[in-house]
This record gives sequence, structure tokens and C-alpha cells, in this order.
Amino acid sequence: MDLIPAPSYIEGPYRCGFVMDARTSITAGPGTERTERWLRSALGAAFGLPLPPAPQATGNRLTLRIDNSLRPEAYRLTVASTVGVEIAGGDAAGVFWGAQTLRQLLGTEAFRQAPVTRATAALPDQVIEDSPRFPWRGLMLDVSRHFMPKADVLRYLDLLAAHKLNVFHFHLTDDQGWRVEIKRHPRLTEVGAWRPRTKYGHRASELWDERPHGGYYTQDDIREIVAYAAERHITVVPEIDIPGHSQAAIAAYPELGNTDVIDTTSLSVWDNWGVNPNVLAPTDNTLRFYEGVFEELLDLFPSTFVHVGGDECPKDQWKASPAAQARITELGLKGEDELQSWFIRHFDTWLTERGRRLIGWDEILQGGLAPGAAVSSWRGYAGGIAAAEAGHDVVMCPEQHVYLDHRQHGGPDEPMPIGYVRTLEDVYRFEPVPSALSPEAAAHVLGTQANVWTEVMQDRSRVDYQVFPRLAAFAEVAWSALPAPVERDFVDFERRMTVHYRRLDALGVDYRPPGGPLPWQKRPAPKGMKGSIGRPIEGAPPNV
Repeated sequence: MDLIPAPSYIEGPYRCGFVMDARTSITAGPGTERTERWLRSALGAAFGLPLPPAPQATGNRLTLRIDNSLRPEAYRLTVASTVGVEIAGGDAAGVFWGAQTLRQLLGTEAFRQAPVTRATAALPDQVIEDSPRFPWRGLMLDVSRHFMPKADVLRYLDLLAAHKLNVFHFHLTDDQGWRVEIKRHPRLTEVGAWRPRTKYGHRASELWDERPHGGYYTQDDIREIVAYAAERHITVVPEIDIPGHSQAAIAAYPELGNTDVIDTTSLSVWDNWGVNPNVLAPTDNTLRFYEGVFEELLDLFPSTFVHVGGDECPKDQWKASPAAQARITELGLKGEDELQSWFIRHFDTWLTERGRRLIGWDEILQGGLAPGAAVSSWRGYAGGIAAAEAGHDVVMCPEQHVYLDHRQHGGPDEPMPIGYVRTLEDVYRFEPVPSALSPEAAAHVLGTQANVWTEVMQDRSRVDYQVFPRLAAFAEVAWSALPAPVERDFVDFERRMTVHYRRLDALGVDYRPPGGPLPWQKRPAPKGMKGSIGRPIEGAPPNV
């Protein structure tokens, strides 16, 4: 079988038991309406078939139902000449994941948007039983460094669904751009969504793209994205970065910055990469401002978790700020790390009071972790281990393993020589649960996600190249019950990928081919630009 991610159990296949053709109908039980709509939209379009509803059982049908004896998100897919195809799920999501497996079984034609060669597909009798290893199987997409239009975001939600990933971490704000409309603070998008130029390449580059860059999502855009994700059983987790990575917000509203240290009115949206020294002031005005931001955000995003960033917050301005030092004294804090903890704790309490949960990068451990907070562990495993052992929920996303902006090969032809070399096999051998965790602490690992930071990805094609095919390997790690990393059968995974590449072709994904970049994917000398982008990012590890 060429399924990705690999299922838990397969019986068969045997003789041909089902033919999908113009006679095929869909019988959908209560709670499976989303999958019914998706099947009719995706498979109906790919094969040019109507797939009408059929309340009464017929011999040539797709049957969808919920079976409460199965685990959440689990499914059982049965193909038999007597029943056609039946997908039973432990819940509505399980039925949908079963439908994703059915699509793979039907061949690469099922991934097209219109029929090419045939309007039928045949399947042998078989039974597939499957369930996910983790409840959090995510992709983080940074749209702050390079804006991604709404249509491309919706396309990525389809790609997540095709790989049984169920969390879309939406990185909406940073120093380089604010991407979500906040009606009570219109300058966040009027000013904060646009920068005058962009560094081309990583921060060691000497090249600049002198064109203005920007964009943002209206609140109706966000509602559409969230609804589109929900149809595919994907949760959208928004991220608003505080108290660091905030120059775009400060450029729009200078009073948010440390005005007793610098002239914040002179700041513009940042056009460079790296860690920015301009951070939010720890004032009551700042707290009220961001409470207003989060109030509007909660109306747009129904997710339990709200991400507040909390990473890479330099403390130099707070050390130099009389107002910040007075706040430290007023609160009886021991220093700037505890001041950041106070800032994060405030929003942890605020979100908890509204039935939500705060999650942040592992720097929120500094100065003491807010009681109900969860951690996205990115700086290796250490932060995740500390948080889990202390009883906090953790999403493992260590940069050394699953930062997909890092290069896939050490050769000179890669589009941008940034960070670690992490091959398809490296990602396939990633283990989200550290062996150092006790069984009790390991239960706090909600799951894992791959992170896509877009400093060096100026368009959709570049994002595709960095993300794929490695996201397919990551999806199997997140979904399937794999053995220990050294025991994983990468040869078999590569064999299955030969078919999966054809699926990605049908979906129009500009992935990195297994033989290396194609001529138009190699790193060209940008027209009209002079300088060098050939050096790895500052402080990057060696090619390991």
C-alpha cells in the first residue's frame, strides 16, 4: 500500500469489490455532513461524478457513519462488494480522515480538480483501521514576514487535510507586519501591515527588494479561513506576538513602546530579520490595548488555545526604562524576566476567564510559567521537558528537527542556504516525545507541529519548496504509531513517496524533487540586485 501517513492496520486487499462511477451515491449518517460535502466537492470534481445523496441503501454507494466504539479521530474503512465503501469514524473528524484515505486509494486522479482520463475508479475489497498518535498535529505558517494571500492560505488548509494534520498555527503579527484587521485599532493594518522594502535573503544578505510589501486579512477573511478549516476538521490557532516581535504594532501606535528610552515615533515597520530590540512597554495602557485586540480575536477564532508568542524578547529597553523599573518595584518582582512572566500571566488569567487557554513559545518559562499555560517548545527539547515535568501541556516543535525554513541539502543549489540541513529522512526520524520524560510527563505532550518561518520565502512557490516533501514525513511522524527513530523503515517510506509525489503533482505543489532542485528552483542572481546571499545565516550550526 502507498498510503501516507501509514495506517495502523490493513486487511487485504483482495479481489475488486467496488467501482465508483456514475451510479455511485453517498449515504451520510448524522454528524457526517462535512465529509459528505467534501467528498462531493473533491471526488465529484476529480471524476466528474454527481455522487448524489442516497437515503436508502443501494449496492454502489459510499456510506458514512459515526461508530462510538471507535476512539476520537479513529476510523475504519471497509471496501466490499456487498456494501460498497463504508467509512465509520469514532467522531466526525474520524470519518473525514477516513475519506482522506479513500482519496489516496482512488489514485492520483482523485487529487485533480477535473477529470482527465476517466470517470470511474475501482477498489479491491479491504479493511483499513487507523487512529492518530497525537491530538495536536500541526503546521505553523508565518504570514508576517511575507504575506500570503487568502486563497493561498485556503490551499494550505487543503494540503494539511490531505496529510491528516489538524492544527493550523497562524502567525499573524511580528516586527515585519501586522496581518489581521482590528476594528478598534485601525492603524494596526493601515500602518502596521506595510513595510517600505524587504531584505532579500537572510539577515546576512546584502540584497534588498526595494518594493513595498504588505497585506492583511479582513475580519471576514478570517471568518472564511476559520470556516474553511472547520469543514476540514482543522483548528486555527491564532498568534499575536507579545511583548517582543512587536515593532509593527509600535510603528502604528508609538505609545505602546518604551517612550522613555527611545523616540518610538521614528519607528517604521521593520524591513530586516532577526531579533528586534523594540518591545512593548509594560504599562497599563499596553495591557488595555492588547485586551482590546484579543477581544476582537476571540470573536474570530473559536479555538481553545490562543498563542501569545513570548519568544525572543530582549530586556535592554526595560533595563533602561525608569517606567519599567518602577513597575518591577511596584510588583515586587526580581527582575526583567519576572516582568515578562507578569505580562504573560496577565493574559493567561484574562484568557482563562473567557474560557480559553494561553500557549506560548518556551521563553514564557522564564521568570515562572503562568499556571494554565501550555508551551510550544522550539529551542530543542529542554523547554518542553521542563514544562511537561512541571505538569504543563506541551507541543514539541524543536528547530533542530522541524523548522522547515531550514535547508534540505548542504549543496550550493538550494534556493537559500539557511540554518540546519534537515533532509526528508531527518524529518522522518524525528521523535516528538523525549525519552527523558517520565510516563506521567509524557502524557502532557499534546503533539507536535512543523514551523514555517518565511523570511526567505517570498512567494507560494518558495513556501512549497521548503515545506514539501518534508511535511509528508512529518505527517507520518505525527499520525502513525512508528517504532523508535533508528528502527523506522525509511526505505519503505521512500517507496510510498514515489506515488505521493504524483499526488503532489496533481495538487500543483512545487516540492523539492528527490534528485535536487530543478533549474528554475535553484538559487538565481536576482535581477537588479547586487551583493551576496551565499553565506549561511549568522550563528547557524554546521551542516549536520
